[in-house]
Amino acid sequence: MATITLKGSPFQTCGELPQTGASAPEFRLVDGELQDHRLADFGGQPLVLNIVPSLDTPVCSASAKQFSQLAATHPQVRFATVSADLPFAQQRFCTSEGVDNVVMLSTMRDGAFQRDYGVRIENGPMEGLCARAVVVIDGQGQVTYTQLVPEIAQEPDYDDVQRAL
Repeated sequence: MATITLKGSPFQTCGELPQTGASAPEFRLVDGELQDHRLADFGGQPLVLNIVPSLDTPVCSASAKQFSQLAATHPQVRFATVSADLPFAQQRFCTSEGVDNVVMLSTMRDGAFQRDYGVRIENGPMEGLCARAVVVIDGQGQVTYTQLVPEIAQEPDYDDVQRAL
């Protein structure tokens, strides 16, 4: 269990992020066409998972836009933003905000992603949503970098992610 904060108030996640060097846990996430995506679908290419509580917040929105810009400069890397938002809301966000370099994926069908990646918020007003985190997985499915953002109201350290790529 990890502790994160929301405007200084502490909350717990259901576990820890996967360890660097470990095999990335398999997942089943849903895209805007209601199609399932699994880790194996990204095989052979590095993958950055930008995990956020909800795109309907200013910090999550800014994060998704920033990773879309980062994706444009790293064509050899796949980028996905993962949230509990419904795929329809994710599509509306991408259309209205011009975010088109990342795959938007929803946890709506399977809570295993949140548990297996240790990001499910277990208590407080955001219980059931994902904590803000970044996980980088190489083309062979190994975790090469993780970042659990300690304060939900803050963006990830993009420079750190860029160095990890």
